[in-house]
Amino acid sequence: MVIADPLPRPAPAAAAAEPAGEVEEVDALTLGRRIRERRTAVGMTLGELATAIDRAPSQVSAIENGKREPRLSMLRTIALALGTTIDDLLRADAPSERAALEIAVERAQRGPVFEALGLEPFRVAKTMSDQTLQTILALHNEIDRLHRERAATPEEARRANAQLRAEMRARDNFYPELEAKAAELLEAVGHTGGPVSHQLVADMASHLGYSLHYVGDLPHSTRSVTDKRNGRVYLPTQQSPSRDSRSPILQALASHLLGHEEPRGYADFLRQRIETNYLTAAILLPEQAAVRFLTEAKNLRRISMEELRDAFAVSYETAAHRFTNLATARLDIPVHFMKVHESGTIIKAYENDKVKFPSDALGAVEGTTVCRNWTARTVFDVEDRFSPWYQYTDTTSGTFWCTSRIEKAKEGEYSVSVGVPFEHVKWFRGRETPHRAVSTCPDESCCRRPPSSLSEKWADASWPAARTPTSLLAALPTGTFPGVDQTEVFQFLEAHAPAAE
Repeated sequence: MVIADPLPRPAPAAAAAEPAGEVEEVDALTLGRRIRERRTAVGMTLGELATAIDRAPSQVSAIENGKREPRLSMLRTIALALGTTIDDLLRADAPSERAALEIAVERAQRGPVFEALGLEPFRVAKTMSDQTLQTILALHNEIDRLHRERAATPEEARRANAQLRAEMRARDNFYPELEAKAAELLEAVGHTGGPVSHQLVADMASHLGYSLHYVGDLPHSTRSVTDKRNGRVYLPTQQSPSRDSRSPILQALASHLLGHEEPRGYADFLRQRIETNYLTAAILLPEQAAVRFLTEAKNLRRISMEELRDAFAVSYETAAHRFTNLATARLDIPVHFMKVHESGTIIKAYENDKVKFPSDALGAVEGTTVCRNWTARTVFDVEDRFSPWYQYTDTTSGTFWCTSRIEKAKEGEYSVSVGVPFEHVKWFRGRETPHRAVSTCPDESCCRRPPSSLSEKWADASWPAARTPTSLLAALPTGTFPGVDQTEVFQFLEAHAPAAE
């Protein structure tokens, strides 16, 4: 309910004084319960209150049950009749624990769960025990949780991802608060420069009250498991050759440092993942040292992802991603980043340089297919996998220069690319490359439509058997942490928990 009239602050002695300032949204159920509780406390019947305010008893009953919203003039009259103030009636808290329970049940009955199940509302009687109402609420909340969990559809995830990308673009992918967290932790463990060693990462864990434990039976759906009760971080004994062994530790510690709680939805889960990855990279490539290194490279006009990678002993992807954090905010260079699977599907992407990524109707980029003529795709055709691949691409939104490299993972090969508009290529190694391509996507004639000569010959004489990705028809992983088997995790923690002293 909204009380629209702005009123002056009440005098303390006024029985029906008016509320201070403009009253915003008021819960009709809570207001009704407060009126009922006050009426009962002063020993007034429903009929007597109706007579006192010159209204029908049915109207007063509707107000007390939260089914009718009284106007301000009516509320003033009710307060006078009950010998109280409007401020007291408009308090947001329930008048008693029992009233709070009844309000919660009433609110649940008016929500989407009851409507979806076709359940008829019932009157919350005084004879209903607190346990009965609590049981009804528990069942409602569990059904609501399952409903929200199942609503974590690919569409929801893509919308959330698009919103996060827009936020990252607005901030130039630079988060000062996360940079400060990284600097604080590095200072606490005495880092004075150079690559962050594995021992230093272990010192960080100890500083935060955690010990590291390498096990061979880590749940298959996890990269690490943190036992917050006993201060333990469990990690796999076998490390992936394509992953930095420090990253899983730092990611686990990052969630602790950032105070992450169980995600409330897919948007919350994605945001936590972005913050965790950012903080991890900010620790491995500290801001001051990385900016100093990149500024010197810019002055020499030889910025290179490979040299950034080698200087801080990180993976190429981590170096490229970290560059996007610092490029615009600290070097004044607009930039875009892409991680593309060998199939052409975009896995990750970021831009603030006006390059036009392919996107779907929801504005999501991840999961779409990038143009065959872009550097992120042409690099797969290069025989020399050890040298960086540079290319200029003329697009509908301008000419961009990109550097790209092939990386390997269990899902197959993927390219990691960093690009800038033509006017900023002067700061980079590889700007003299002769490789150039033209992309007119999203025009289908660019790379999506086969040449007419081939279509005429093969359109009716071919029947390919598609390798359908297993994720195409599968539901989005559900659960508090999408894709994680909580039963497996809890059983693991129980098996590895230290014996009670």
